[in-house]
Amino acid sequence: MALQITDSDFVTEVLESPVPVLVDFWAPWCGPCKMISPVVDQIAVELAGQAKVCKVNVDDDATRELCARFDIRSIPTLMFFRGGKLVDTVVGATSKENLVARLRACM
Repeated sequence: MALQITDSDFVTEVLESPVPVLVDFWAPWCGPCKMISPVVDQIAVELAGQAKVCKVNVDDDATRELCARFDIRSIPTLMFFRGGKLVDTVVGATSKENLVARLRACM
């Protein structure tokens, strides 16, 4: 299952992660987010130890700084980080295969 994060633990969980990280910016009311959420959770389980998967609820007051920092205007927005740097972004629902391929490219 993906790890729910907020502004307070983003640096530790994402930027300082020793493994690549997929961050899913989502909201509970978002249809495409609901469609992709199980896929994101599957990836978290399947690539555990090789990569980390996190979710950021854009409606949560504790995530406002993150959403502003990364200029989140459309959800779902999926961002890929390696070594503390943003290396790839996907906006909108996409296939599991596409997400896994992009995450593996970060490894």
